[in-house]
Amino acid sequence: MSNDVVQGTVPPQPGGGDGAQGQGTSPAPDAGDTGYSKDLKARHINMIAIGGAIGTGLFLGAGGRLASAGPALAIAYAVCGLFAFFVVKALGELVLHRPSSGSFVSYSREFLGEKGAYVAGWMYFLNWSTTGIADITAIALYTHYWSFFTSVPQWVLALIALAVVLAINMISVKIFGELEFWFAVIKVAALVLFMIIGIVLLATQHPVGGSTPGLGSITDHGGVFPNGVMPVVIVMQGVVFAYSCVELVGVTAGETAEPHKVVPKAVNAIMWRVGFFYVGSVVLLTLLLPWGEYKDGQSPFVTVLSKLGVDGAGDVMNLVVLTAAMSSLNSGLYSTGRILRSMAMAGSAPKFTARMNRSQVPYGGILLTSAVCVAGVGLNYAMPGKAFEIVLNIASLGIISTWCTIMLCHLVFVRRSKAGLVERPSFRLPGSPYTEYVTIAFLLGVIALMWNDPDVGRKTVLLVPVIAVALVVGWYAVRRRVASAAQESAESGAGVRD
Repeated sequence: MSNDVVQGTVPPQPGGGDGAQGQGTSPAPDAGDTGYSKDLKARHINMIAIGGAIGTGLFLGAGGRLASAGPALAIAYAVCGLFAFFVVKALGELVLHRPSSGSFVSYSREFLGEKGAYVAGWMYFLNWSTTGIADITAIALYTHYWSFFTSVPQWVLALIALAVVLAINMISVKIFGELEFWFAVIKVAALVLFMIIGIVLLATQHPVGGSTPGLGSITDHGGVFPNGVMPVVIVMQGVVFAYSCVELVGVTAGETAEPHKVVPKAVNAIMWRVGFFYVGSVVLLTLLLPWGEYKDGQSPFVTVLSKLGVDGAGDVMNLVVLTAAMSSLNSGLYSTGRILRSMAMAGSAPKFTARMNRSQVPYGGILLTSAVCVAGVGLNYAMPGKAFEIVLNIASLGIISTWCTIMLCHLVFVRRSKAGLVERPSFRLPGSPYTEYVTIAFLLGVIALMWNDPDVGRKTVLLVPVIAVALVVGWYAVRRRVASAAQESAESGAGVRD
């Protein structure tokens, strides 16, 4: 069973790089990290990092946000992207301290205790299980773009998508890595191609749906803030959700042979990717068409290409954004499977989520996440028009909690390094501890700002006490099992038993 942090010196983990070595104690390994293959290569990790920064939030969510916030959406993406970079930079430093498939849940156990790991893990599960619902909803919406599928109920398409991705995820981590690699290649290639087309349209002033591209699309339609500042503030939680996969780099580090070499490069590249793909594409979209031309429920890229009148252009882009949604769903099942296994080995998740198949895939946790997604299929049946926005806001609570946890873990890590208990790697989050404080304040501020949205945001905030009560009740249900696992771990001496 799993461990709390065991006092005393434990031999450093292989591939730990320049983590906590030299002074103080070496990091204790996590029992939840045993049994995994190391089949993810550098190219997998790098492209997964790119794919994490390009997903459903941009390809589908940007349409509705442009319709409400206007060109200022680019500013929202830039601000949230900066804080997302801070989070993943802090996580990257923790990875070099001790690579773990349990990622921030394992670090929460080390730096915040079992209660911290319990809250972090279940809030992350809330994030990805609801994100999975958003993804299968997006897949169904994209598929409905083609008239051949219009008559098929949205919930049926959502169920088919879930079944396909679940089957793929169960095969092996190598297959997962290959699929994510090619999913990312498709997404990046499509965005680069779209941006090239957009730049050519701007340079030649070629009409797009009767509108002439250029600054006039912004200045002649209300400017950068056509509806004021408040709509921009309100969409912040959705923009945070758009970046919700960047922390996946920390989870994949536990299944690669050289995380100390791969992770820093992947993390450092996220910043320019955010600026180029998110901010750049949104600015380009607002220059090509007036913001009022975009609408909720349709990809803004599809909107532009369809208005060009090029046969099949919208179909091609729709296929690409369908790929993005499949990629996000695939990543969600992958990451929650690993996180739940780390928790199960410590006693804070159901025992069956610790189970692995012959291909070294933690199928128990993957099946649990899929079960929640099946409930999302029911949501698509009952409320097909609102399913995406409802689960998106709930998922935002989960990702904000996860990011706050990462920053809290990093704060404790830095304090311990100053006390000589651990050694910080050369790859570091700049400006600590102020960067952590500002990031946490921003993330909590996003939750507070949700209150200004009376339709969905306010209802989401009202869920916070409900979630808190559920977490407290759950903790009292598992605390004896957690204590028993910690005792077993301490008695084993090395602190690990699989």
